[in-house]
Amino acid sequence: MRSRRFIFLLALATVLTAAPASAVLSAASIPAAFEELLNQPSLSNPAMILIDGTTGEVIYEKNSNSQRKPASIMKIFSGAVTIKYLDMHSRFTTNISSGIEPRTIVIQGSYDPWISLNHTVARKMGRASLPYMAFNSLTAVKKSNQGSLKGITVLYSGLYSQDVTNLKVFWAKRGFKPIMKEVKSDEALLNANEFIVGDQSPLLSEILNYTLLWSENNLAERLARLSARAAGNSFSDKGVSEIFAALLLEHGIDPSKLVTKDASGLSKENRITASMMGQLLYQLRKDPKYALLYDCLPIGGVSGTLRSRFLTTAPSAVGLVRAKTGTLNGTVTLAGYVQSTDREYIFVTLADEISRGTKSNAKARAAIDRLLGRIAAPNIPTEISAAPAAP
Repeated sequence: MRSRRFIFLLALATVLTAAPASAVLSAASIPAAFEELLNQPSLSNPAMILIDGTTGEVIYEKNSNSQRKPASIMKIFSGAVTIKYLDMHSRFTTNISSGIEPRTIVIQGSYDPWISLNHTVARKMGRASLPYMAFNSLTAVKKSNQGSLKGITVLYSGLYSQDVTNLKVFWAKRGFKPIMKEVKSDEALLNANEFIVGDQSPLLSEILNYTLLWSENNLAERLARLSARAAGNSFSDKGVSEIFAALLLEHGIDPSKLVTKDASGLSKENRITASMMGQLLYQLRKDPKYALLYDCLPIGGVSGTLRSRFLTTAPSAVGLVRAKTGTLNGTVTLAGYVQSTDREYIFVTLADEISRGTKSNAKARAAIDRLLGRIAAPNIPTEISAAPAAP
């Protein structure tokens, strides 16, 4: 394993030093070159913006105010509001206890987005295991009721509706069909008696990292709803839409062209503009509070959903692009940051008018990779030797 890692790092170092700075497009020459590259049939009239990360100057734009489908780069909004409204050092707990009243058990949840329905996956990834907790609580019910599973009521709080459904399915397969009653958290606390079983999530920062690195839809949805509730909004798509718009307004960006139907980007009814997303990425990069968002983004040719990108399409960009990917049938998007010699650019590319099918998606991704390959180059500090002593 070590030798493979060494070979990879050596190859990466070779790639990063192979492209001389003279081969990289200067800011002045970018517009003409990009215009030609973006006219490729594989991209089919995309929207794009390129912003100087230091000055905020728009270096290039095409259809930048046109409403387009974002696909999974919508998760940038989810990540940003998670950082804004939630504590990155917090953990989620789920505890199950016997109830004070006979023939009751109490589940005290905290809307853990990380709970897994698969016990093996849960243990491997540090997730709370729903099967583990469900089995142990079932055993406890049998023990306290002489083996009977009849007439049991489960009082629960802080569980997602899908997790409640999963619990009911798990128990029903084992002959346990309790009455499920949702209560407020303080009522669950007052009714809890002896602890049976519990589990805890990793730090929220780790959950967010996984969400953005691997573009996990369910986690993005749950984190956005938790953020909406923390902001005082409804625990729903509407609440999410309101905090996404508020995030833009807070950073001086017009949200009028934002259409939010979900927090993951799965809906084809979502709409953003390249300008809107580009300006948001620029503003977030300047604020130390959102440094985690930058750190969580996949790195081109190295990690997450970008681990296989740029390796053959634009080797000079390997390791130099941090970005969120997005894919729907007929839509390929990419938004983030690219290092280019003495500066960093913010870029957003929304190709949502391409032909449907995996081949068209692959061609569009390759075209975007090659585009970024024209400006990507490592920032290698100049070494200044000490001046020789005067004779």
